[in-house]
Amino acid sequence: MNLLTIGGSDPSSGAGIQSDVKIFSSLKAYPLTAITAITSQNTANFEAIEPVSPKMVKNQLKTIFSDFKIDGIKIGMVFDSQIIKVLHKELKKLKIPIVVDPVIKSTTEGRLIKDSAIQDFKKFIIPLATIITPNQSEASILTNIKIKSKQSALKAAKRIQENGAENVIITGVETKRDKITDIVVGKNAEFFISNNKINSTNHGSGCSHSAFVLFSFVKNKDIKISAKFANKETRYGIKNAEQIGKGVAMITNIRKEDPLKLELTKAIEEFTEIKNIYKNIPECQTNFVFTKAKPISTDEILGISGRIVKTGKEVTVAGNLEYGGSKHVATALLEFNKKFPNTHSAINLKYQKTIIKKIEKSGMKIAEYDRTQEPKKVKDKGSTIEWGTKTAIKNLEKPPDIIYHKGDFGKEPMIIVYGNDPQDVLKKISIIV
Repeated sequence: MNLLTIGGSDPSSGAGIQSDVKIFSSLKAYPLTAITAITSQNTANFEAIEPVSPKMVKNQLKTIFSDFKIDGIKIGMVFDSQIIKVLHKELKKLKIPIVVDPVIKSTTEGRLIKDSAIQDFKKFIIPLATIITPNQSEASILTNIKIKSKQSALKAAKRIQENGAENVIITGVETKRDKITDIVVGKNAEFFISNNKINSTNHGSGCSHSAFVLFSFVKNKDIKISAKFANKETRYGIKNAEQIGKGVAMITNIRKEDPLKLELTKAIEEFTEIKNIYKNIPECQTNFVFTKAKPISTDEILGISGRIVKTGKEVTVAGNLEYGGSKHVATALLEFNKKFPNTHSAINLKYQKTIIKKIEKSGMKIAEYDRTQEPKKVKDKGSTIEWGTKTAIKNLEKPPDIIYHKGDFGKEPMIIVYGNDPQDVLKKISIIV
């Protein structure tokens, strides 16, 4: 994934171009840059700003587009009307996601766009936005609406949409004394992401948020998934901000590599590349899960927040890897792991008689359960997977490789493949498919 960030240079690396490069790199995306202005600032003070010439901004963009396939663009600091008009002219015909972060003022009180350029920003930059991510203050400036509640924030978001943005995320709206909410308005939906307020001042949270939004939207094409992902990662950054300089804390936002995520990511990539694997994706789609030893709940099991979905004769990962990202397959693994603690991974596949015959011939161990025998109280509670898994392994001394059921009225039949780790699961799939 190649992501282009257009904005100002922050020598402290807390925000701007440098912050985006750090975040895109940490997400294994390749960062490309076009600088609109050079600032002189640190964690305590904002000293000066000098815009790059419009000609140089245009040249940077032309050299990037002539050499690279760009998957998504983030627009940050634009400073003046000349730069705004250059960006509009060079980007208006592109058919790729563009996230606009309307930076107006830095944490250290530096003014990052001329007052005279606000109208041109609304006229030329907002219509480019697949998603725009103003904070509460920025949304008020762009709409002249005083935001004091969810309803006034919704009104502001819809006004920004009227200016041409497809989707709007207004961040950090103080809805209650101890609550803070992101207001998300998409093409066909609106929703809220509320959290407890974190009482701290930091440098770089807005830049981080918009960078995470771009990465997730390019990957998933889903505003809800992207807004939630960005909210979660930005809160992590705020909670773990570091006092590197003498002023406010810095959003470093680089998580330590999670070995489980690395291993499952690799396995998912290998799974999606299996020839004709699309034929084995069920109607409810597929999830691939992995856990550390002895998980207590599904929140401790790593899975895809969306699904691995069938797209024609290919499969696509729609969603991010998150702990608690799966419920269905994670619940099955949780119950299985309680009895067979060496089993840490599982995936669900489409039930087919031919597949079951292959499994039987391969010598792998099979268990099954009959959903038509499911007790009414279980159906009412909606804990079918938990009941079915317990039922299938109740009298077994050794772990089966596969558990399946043939469905019930209105319920799709399913196969779940279990393994000690994701690679073990893949080995079993290679025999089946």
